[in-house]
Amino acid sequence: MLGLKLPTDPRWVNLAEMSLEEVLTDHAYCEQKAASTCISLIQQYPEREELVEQLAPVVTEEWGHFRMVMKELKRRELKLGRQRKDEYVNRLIEFRKKGQNGKEEVLLDQLLMAALIEARSCERFRLLSEGLEEEHLRKFYREFMVSEAGHYRMFLDLANTYCSKERVKERWQEWLEYETLVMQELELRGERMH
Repeated sequence: MLGLKLPTDPRWVNLAEMSLEEVLTDHAYCEQKAASTCISLIQQYPEREELVEQLAPVVTEEWGHFRMVMKELKRRELKLGRQRKDEYVNRLIEFRKKGQNGKEEVLLDQLLMAALIEARSCERFRLLSEGLEEEHLRKFYREFMVSEAGHYRMFLDLANTYCSKERVKERWQEWLEYETLVMQELELRGERMH
């Protein structure tokens, strides 16, 4: 469904379960960054009415997710640690087209990168919802999985709204191939969402 070409190594769930405080901390910051990304896109493209209308409620939703993760940390008497460098996202940023490529290409890459991050998050949340020992956490992550799937679809739909469908399809395949290389090169780490 998500189109990802390389599934996450199944051992990741076991590593995440052993690093629960770290993975919840990383998850909290991922939700915070997702809200910030939506705010940034609205600020950059206020004239794109469909984009603004679609992203505005996602800002609230993502911030609500941040608060849910914070509540889970507190429930477990765990602390929100420091934000770490997100190697996965930083590698994706390297692939994103810059301003000299034209506004439409820049917007396309911003939307596709966001869709890809949501797709990988959705896949990871599915793994957690199916593979964790604790039933409460399985349900917790299933809720996030459903939400991320909707965000993934929304970003792809916005790309198709503002760019030619042929170009979206072509560039999406390039993104998927690049992300596969990134996933192959990154060390498998359980304390990170990506």
